[in-house]
Amino acid sequence: MSEPRELRAGSLLAPKWYSVAQVAQMLGYGLSKTKMLVATGELRSLKDGKYRRILPEWVDEYIERRVTEGAA
Repeated sequence: MSEPRELRAGSLLAPKWYSVAQVAQMLGYGLSKTKMLVATGELRSLKDGKYRRILPEWVDEYIERRVTEGAA
């Protein structure tokens, strides 16, 4: 795979998970669209208190699925 997450982020304190807003920014989507992806289950997330969190692997899975669907 690619280089470790610590090196990709340029810091040893890379986030272990992201907020919905951070993922929206990463994907270049609006916050509403990203929240809809979470609500419909297209983008996996977990509830942490009152917030939703998304693991980096789940962002990668979503991107892979979109690429695969686009190639078909």
